[in-house]
Amino acid sequence: MKYLVLFLFSFSLLMAGNARAQTGSDELKKRVARYNEELDQLNREYEETANNKKSTLKQLNNLKQQIEIRESKINSINSELRVLDNQITESNTTVHNLQNQLDQLKKQYAAMILFAYHNRNSYNKLMFIFAAKDFNHGYKRMKYLQEFAGYRQRQAEYIEGTEKELHVKINELDNTKKEKSNILVDQIKEKVTLGKQKKDEAKVIADLSKQQGQLKEQQRDLQRKIARTNQEIRDAIRREIAAERKRAEDAAKANNAANAGSSKNNSAKTITGKSTDREVLTNTPEGARISDNFLENKGHLTWPVSNGIPIRWPGVYTIEGIRTETDAVEIKTNADAPVRSVFEGKVAMVRNVYGTLLVVIVHGEYFTSYSNLKSATVSAGQKVTAKQMIGTVATDPASGESSVQFAIYKGSNTVNPKQWLQPE
Repeated sequence: MKYLVLFLFSFSLLMAGNARAQTGSDELKKRVARYNEELDQLNREYEETANNKKSTLKQLNNLKQQIEIRESKINSINSELRVLDNQITESNTTVHNLQNQLDQLKKQYAAMILFAYHNRNSYNKLMFIFAAKDFNHGYKRMKYLQEFAGYRQRQAEYIEGTEKELHVKINELDNTKKEKSNILVDQIKEKVTLGKQKKDEAKVIADLSKQQGQLKEQQRDLQRKIARTNQEIRDAIRREIAAERKRAEDAAKANNAANAGSSKNNSAKTITGKSTDREVLTNTPEGARISDNFLENKGHLTWPVSNGIPIRWPGVYTIEGIRTETDAVEIKTNADAPVRSVFEGKVAMVRNVYGTLLVVIVHGEYFTSYSNLKSATVSAGQKVTAKQMIGTVATDPASGESSVQFAIYKGSNTVNPKQWLQPE
């Protein structure tokens, strides 16, 4: 029984460990598959520009993205290899322990068979029973013989089933080792490709260095556009808050005048100059509802484009010596791709910023912005629904890239869109 308990405990640990390892391995496989899709798309785009004898900023950006994704893929492959190594080590150890325990069980079973052989005839069994000192003792001896026979049968079936299970586990380990071998081949291939792409990147950078003055001017233009976009968004938010505050204050004054001299209790919110931006933006039932629903969907908001790759998250970047700070995530997508609202709301502003359009939508206390649009299909004051098309993506003539910049604000404060959008 001692070995039986040890076997069951070890087997349960093996199953739990395998389940955890399988879950981690599945997540890594999904991540690697996503990287492969992104790399295929970037590679197709790069091939389109590679025939151009003159290196372009689009080629450089494409190579940088491929190198970044490929390095992430290699890191994921390394993580998957570590998971497989741990799984193989743990499984081998457990199988070895189980095999030792099975050997002990077989020895015990052999001893039981030997005992049964010595007591194989009915006469010996009867003598064993009648040799008891009293009836109760004799009854216990009889029950012992019955239980012993049943236990021996169960042990035989249990040993046979366990050997089959161990055989299955050994096959699984063999498959895991083959999988590891295939992944190692993929890892070597990715490292070779990464080395080649870094050489290509160095060559493109060398070619582009001859155009350094032109590139810096392009980056300065981009910096000015981003700064102007950020300012336009904040101005739109301030105007929206101010307009809503005035509307609420006027409504409160009119309501107070209408109820003057009346004993009726007015439960409506009163907005004053001291009211917070949140109180102002959620003072109506609709504003409060949309704001609460927007918050409840944190981490589940739809992306502003149906097909795209995030290539730059909010933060400070230095390119060609030009420092640029952005509040938005930049999502690379197809030329003229439809851009959609991530949630229901009201369009606060549509504005032309250095040749492309900016759309700002208010969702109660929250705001979303969509910049670098070629066209807009909505206008200020219009109500929109989640996933409703609001315009199309513009293509940068200098780099040849099509991307949309998307940002989220709580009042006038920026929040990280990565925490709000659905996982990639």
